[in-house]
Amino acid sequence: MRNFDLTPLYRASVGFDRLADVMDRAMTADVSASTYPPYNIEKTGDDAYRISIAVAGFAADDLNVEVRDGAVIVSARKADEDDGRIYLHRGIATRAFERKFTLADHVRVDGASHADGMLHIDLVREIPEALKPRRIEIAKTTPKVEKLDA
Repeated sequence: MRNFDLTPLYRASVGFDRLADVMDRAMTADVSASTYPPYNIEKTGDDAYRISIAVAGFAADDLNVEVRDGAVIVSARKADEDDGRIYLHRGIATRAFERKFTLADHVRVDGASHADGMLHIDLVREIPEALKPRRIEIAKTTPKVEKLDA
């Protein structure tokens, strides 16, 4: 049982409500939630990431990748095929799914590709210039010397 009280975070900080919501969702996630389809999340560079999802049996037209409310939502719906085949065993799942990945601030989707039964979604983190560290130049001044009147 994991219960974390995030009230101190709200009392001592401003603007972290999105982070608290993400933590709250992660802690209350149902452990019996669907693991279909399997996926990997990898770091491909200092500010680059890739989500790879195994989508065997789905064509690119069956897949949908959407960015909405700070998340990447991947969904798939296979058109009904009634081609008269009789399966003795059907182990390749082509059931509809929706998978949501919450994005951090300043992460955007750079593109998506579908090849060899894998859907790859490339992400890049772009930190705005205003948030990057910068050096502040210190102005040099000469001290003023006061003359005494005699």
